Amino acid sequence: MAGGNVMGKQTKNESVKVTHPEKIYWPADGYTKGELVEFYRKLFPLLRPYVEDRILTMERCPEGMNGQCFYQKEKPESLPVGTPTKRVMNASGPRKSTNYVVGGRLETQIALTNLGCISVHICASRAKHFPKPDWVCFDLDPQSGKFAEAANAGLLLKSLLDDLQLRSFAKTSGSRGLHVFVPIRVEPTADEVLHFAGTVVAKLAERYPKQLTVEHSIAARGKRVYLDAFRNGAVQTVVSPYSVRRKAKAPISTPLDWSEVKATLDPASFNLGNFTERMKRRDPWKEFFSSRQSLRGAIERLQRV
Repeated sequence: MAGGNVMGKQTKNESVKVTHPEKIYWPADGYTKGELVEFYRKLFPLLRPYVEDRILTMERCPEGMNGQCFYQKEKPESLPVGTPTKRVMNASGPRKSTNYVVGGRLETQIALTNLGCISVHICASRAKHFPKPDWVCFDLDPQSGKFAEAANAGLLLKSLLDDLQLRSFAKTSGSRGLHVFVPIRVEPTADEVLHFAGTVVAKLAERYPKQLTVEHSIAARGKRVYLDAFRNGAVQTVVSPYSVRRKAKAPISTPLDWSEVKATLDPASFNLGNFTERMKRRDPWKEFFSSRQSLRGAIERLQRV
């Protein structure tokens, strides 16, 4: 994918003009803004199920790996007319509400990428069901920076989720960590899911206190893996499967089969330069949305494990 020769062309179903496609976003690797756009255009059939009708938060990095990034929640005026949005009342702050962008259209994805959104940040709730999530998310962050420790924590978490009779799915965060998702039926509220996830990680950290932690204080975590359940808050976000990250080598948050979750796995081995090869393989999350489960029985079992 290297080269930077992608032009700002449009398809007949896409009205977004890509500006400055030749801009280098990853200087060390030579990847351009245009190549990022083409990646999302080609990959969108895989990305769509995870962003469709889902509230987005923008992380805009207009200079790629150079310069600064900033987060934006309010829909920019420059997005195409008719871009889907969802207005949400704010719990605090000077603004009473935020008009979030809602994903699901290729046009929306290309427009956001054109604004410098390298990564795709999504909420756990679909806009039509907000604030009722359709998954539980666990973010495993190794304070040592070693993915091997995140992989080990993920396997420990999977074992506990298995005991709760919940099917789980793992993906690289695209950085140093691991994300574990549990698809659920649209029943509990975000607060209820957050409480459940918090109870799960607290129990797991209690079992393995030398390896895992739920400490809010970074200093108190030491080199343990931080088990983050807060991605389950109503308007909290996590990077989507198939999201590119603003990291060295342009890694991609990649769905994994549990057999791939090993200490030897290098998350950066899935990147903008080689991901077309990965796309030829069977999708390890193919059954994700057909595996929605009720949390009711798991909540009861959690009291006993």
